[in-house]
Amino acid sequence: MALPATSVVVGLAFAWTAVVTNDGLVTEDYYKQGQMVGETLVQSRRAAELGIAAGLRLTNDSIRIRLTARRADMPMPPALIVMLSHPTRAGQDQKSFLKPVGDAYVGSLQTPASGHRLVLIEDEAKTWRLMGSVVLPAANETVIGGG
Repeated sequence: MALPATSVVVGLAFAWTAVVTNDGLVTEDYYKQGQMVGETLVQSRRAAELGIAAGLRLTNDSIRIRLTARRADMPMPPALIVMLSHPTRAGQDQKSFLKPVGDAYVGSLQTPASGHRLVLIEDEAKTWRLMGSVVLPAANETVIGGG
């Protein structure tokens, strides 16, 4: 009789925990977030249509992006927005605005010494975006996009 009674007590404890705790995964504005995912897909498709590629070079305190496009009629944006994200730790994410200097876009960014990072590059008007990854330290230029 003790084993079934223990199972009932443990089951009630799990049920109580499930009811009183917040799982944190459900969002109040799920519809708005779903629309944002759709916009992201459109922006990524736009970058692929234009054949945009970004040659990314990271140093200890700066980032340099050489932007190219397959279509000659694509105007180069006045600025780029770059997000360097840790795959699992949001506290290590960094955002930088890059301005054109010569044939590249340059900005400041405190680059971590090592590790895998996700890279998001988009124009200031947010009409296209490139997503990729880089493993640090990266001695050579990393190319993202170009599809």
